[in-house]
Formats: sequence, structure tokens, C-alpha cells
Amino acid sequence: MFVNAQPDLVIGVDSSTTACKAIAWDSAGQAAAECRVNISMTSPHPNWHEQRAEDWWDALCAALQNVTARVGARRIAALCIANQRETFVPVDAAGRPLRNAILWLDERSRAEVEALGQRFGHDYLHDLTGKGPSTTQGLSKMLWLQAHEPDIVRRTHKFVEPHAYLVHHLTGRWTTSAACADPMGVVDMRRGAWAAELLQAVQLDVEQFCEIVPPGTVIGGVTPEAAGQTGLRAGTPVIAGAGDGQAAGLGANITMPGRAYLNLGTAMVSGAYADHYVADRAARSHFAPIPGGFLLEEVLNAGTFLVSWFVENFGPDARSLRLPVSAEEVLELAAAKLPPGSHGLMLVPYWKAVLPPYWDAKAAGVMIGWTGAHRKEHFYRAILEGIAFEHRLGMEGISRATSTPIDHYILMGGGSRSDLWCQMIADVTGMSVARASTTEATALGAGILAAAAAGWYPGARAAAAAMTGTERAFTPEEPARHSYDRLYTEVYRGLFPAVQAHVARLTELTDL
Repeated sequence: MFVNAQPDLVIGVDSSTTACKAIAWDSAGQAAAECRVNISMTSPHPNWHEQRAEDWWDALCAALQNVTARVGARRIAALCIANQRETFVPVDAAGRPLRNAILWLDERSRAEVEALGQRFGHDYLHDLTGKGPSTTQGLSKMLWLQAHEPDIVRRTHKFVEPHAYLVHHLTGRWTTSAACADPMGVVDMRRGAWAAELLQAVQLDVEQFCEIVPPGTVIGGVTPEAAGQTGLRAGTPVIAGAGDGQAAGLGANITMPGRAYLNLGTAMVSGAYADHYVADRAARSHFAPIPGGFLLEEVLNAGTFLVSWFVENFGPDARSLRLPVSAEEVLELAAAKLPPGSHGLMLVPYWKAVLPPYWDAKAAGVMIGWTGAHRKEHFYRAILEGIAFEHRLGMEGISRATSTPIDHYILMGGGSRSDLWCQMIADVTGMSVARASTTEATALGAGILAAAAAGWYPGARAAAAAMTGTERAFTPEEPARHSYDRLYTEVYRGLFPAVQAHVARLTELTDL
């Protein structure tokens, strides 16, 4: 029934930490079909997190088969992938993984992070790559492999992030997007190329990395073999994508200075657009999906991950109570009845170290004000408030670094479904915020790049303007705004610096 179908759809793929989502988008940014396939992870040691790279491909094939079966492969004009960032896997010349992939949230490389800082200095690395040394970037974990699995490094043909791995399987080419490569922490941001001198200094070969092209570039066509596995037509153009954070910004139409997004996903990522390169400790700098542009980001590794962790370990058992709602909904309803400040409970949500503004691999979460009066709903609300406070802290730093006021926030990700959280962010920042029209902004951002490459629009900026939208807006409310402003300025902003040395020492004494 699809014989006469014309290419009127593009597929945007979000290959994330927990799942691969493939969505067919039309030229107005409306989803025609979508499929999600979960991806599992393993933790062979405490604070280690790995995945089978083969599972990325299997999940992509299953998702694409589902979508193409529903809309018809002939309707697909192009495909673009956004990927979980910093995660990488070493592969041989045939593209076979030599070990499990090491994920972005893995913390095994703390010693290597410290050594990088001592050898090169934070400022040098940050100026060169847009990022200071951290356990999140791939570089420190590659050095960990050198020390602990040197044979793997010697046998590695390419170190590849999920985008490069999947693109190779689709096209046979060892090519990736600059906006997917730069989060690895080994790209010279001014040149848009691998930082050859840095790699040589740490005894890695630049030939062990893929060719880099700008986001939105047509990398190649789907091979006949890949077509048979995915349901796509052979020759379907595969477009260079972006990391999931940058793609989400494009999917929220963050394409001009003064505009920013907040992605309440597994990690909390906020980003503001800049039309020139800025290297500042207040942010991580990435290539934007818009050619010539950049995104300055605040990243908190514990976003909805932290919420889910709390609900899983301490939340009510809604099933045993036979309630027609989830445990999160029970807690949210109870937390909504509490005043700002959770009756004196405050949380610093550094569950997985901290990147900007402190760049501290030894950081950990902090809770103060705990008394016998506090119940589960107090802790739940304090988590939401802590992440909102951290968002304000990060975006104030980015605004200072770019000398550009930010007055336009778009919220997306699973956490944006919470009206309580959205209103809280408006109250904490003192700004109006709007919920994106889709929670799948990352897949939409990939779809926008595919639409522009397919010639539907003159460029990604025009495609984003046509394919994105917002839904409900939230405006600050008094007296909550005033209460949160005092809590932030008088307590939260100075809280972690006051205890940072003690937290670091605690981590050293008890590190798993």
C-alpha cells in the first residue's frame, strides 16, 4: 500500500542511555509514528556503568523496523541520529566492539581526572576543548583503559561514540558529526578538528578517531545490508547529527542568543545559544547543530535519575495500595501541599560528581536541615527544588560568561510533565518558562537536521522555526518567587562551597 508514497517524512533517532527512540516527523514537526526500544546497562563494580554496543544497533534496528512498517520506507526522505554523549566503545577494523562501552555516568577514572588536571591544568583543557577534566568526558576513561586494559587500546581501530558506531553500521563509513565528537573532550573547538597535540601527548593516535564533518552533512546512504536489517530503503541519506543535549536545544528552537532550554531528562541539561566560541568554567561549550554556532551548557548528572532513584528506594508502593496512580504522582500530590523550602529541608543534587561551575569529581550530594518533622514528601520536594536551584546557578554563570541576558526558557524532557516542577522553576528563576510541544525534543532536533538536509527548508534554523512549538507557559507567582529568591541567594548559592573540602575528604576516605 506504500508503492506510490513520496518522501514526506524524516526520521529523528534519540539513541539515549536508557532507550533508542525512532520518530517519523512531517514537515510541521508532527510525529507520524514512533517506537521506543529499551537498552539495559550493567554495573560490574560500584560507580562503573557499561553497555553492550551491539545493543545500540539491535535497538535501532528494532525501532526503525517498527516505524518503517507503519509509515512505509518510501516516505522517508532522510535519517539523523542524536546520541548519548561522552559514552564510547573501542572497536576493531570491522566495527566489532573490543569490550563493553563505558558510559558518561561512569566514575572509574577519578585518578586520571586528577592526573590530567595536574599535567595540563584545568584552564588549558577548558580553553582547548570547551570542557575541564571530568569523569564524564571520554578522555579520562581512555587513559583508564591505557592503564588497566592496554591490550584493548593497542587493538583499537577506532574509539567511537554511539553516533559514529550506528552511522558505520548504516553506511559503512567511519564518519561522525563534530557536534557528537566534541563532548568526548578531545576536540579542538576553535579548529573543529581532533586535538592532535593533546592526543599525542597522552599517547593516543589521531587515526584511532573518525572523520569529523559538520552537523547536517549528508554522510552517506544506507547500505543494502543495513536496509535489510532496519526496513529502510537502500540509499536513504544518513545525516550527521548532534549529541542529545545539543539536539534537544534545536528541538526547542534555541537558535539565537538570549534563548535557553532546560531538559529535565535522566541528566538535567540547560543550554544557551552563542554565536561565538566561549570557554569559561561556568559552562561546557559544545558545537551547536546550527553551523557556526555554539551551545554553552550546565549539566547535572542527576536529573530525573535522582527522582527515580528516590521513588524506587523510598517511595510508596502504589501497587500494594491498589491506587490508580504512580508512586511519583502520590509524592507529587503530597509535595505540592508543602511551602517553598520544604519546611527547612535543602538538597544539593550532586549525585554523580559535578561539572560546571565547580568541576569537582569528588563532589557528592548534600542535605541540610533534616529534622524529625520531615517525611517522604519533604525529601521529594527538596529534590525538585535542589535541581531548580542548580539550574538557576548554572544559567546565571552562563549569562555572565556570554554577557547576554537570558530571558527565554523552554522546558522539555520527562520531568517537564510535572506541573509542580515547571511552576517551581519559574518561581526559582523569576522568569516565565514554556513547556515544549513535545517531550521528545532530542528526536525532533535530529529530525530538524534531517529535514534541512532533505531540502525542505533553507537551513536548520528555518526548519526549527517551522517544526517546533510550545504549550503551557508558567509565570512566577508571589509569594513563592520571593521565598525562593531568599533561599537561593542567602543559603543555596553558598552552601556547596562552604562544605566542598569536607565532602571531598569524605569521598577520599570512603571511595568505593
